[in-house]
Amino acid sequence: MQRFSVLTEANLVPGALLHNTFRKFSCKNVYITPAATNTLITQGMEKGKAYKIPIAHGEGNYYTDEATLKSMKANGQVLFHYCNAEGKVTPDANPNGSLENIAGVCNAKKNVFGMMPHPERASDIHLGNTDGLALFNSIVHLVLK
Repeated sequence: MQRFSVLTEANLVPGALLHNTFRKFSCKNVYITPAATNTLITQGMEKGKAYKIPIAHGEGNYYTDEATLKSMKANGQVLFHYCNAEGKVTPDANPNGSLENIAGVCNAKKNVFGMMPHPERASDIHLGNTDGLALFNSIVHLVLK
């Protein structure tokens, strides 16, 4: 079971993860962009920038009901959207059918977050990608302040 799935099933973050719309496991690099830059995980990131982060899941299709989504958006709980390489959120950039291209969310207090992409797999030059470091550096810089 994916860690994000555990968070949704335990109601630590809103929503649920459904099977990918094409019903297959997907393991590839995708792009995400921060929806906001005022949270612990996003405060060091650039809004509108595309970050290349790998996914590896068969149940990454984020879903929630309309009322919950409206509340989450008003409270700034949508953290990341899938996007293209230019940072544009488009239907073609959605790798799993997630509602509104959502790739990551947090709880109302913004102290628990979950996301389907794996930034830890894009955090070292030896892995061929360091875009994931932006997320981890956001946390480190805030803690060190």
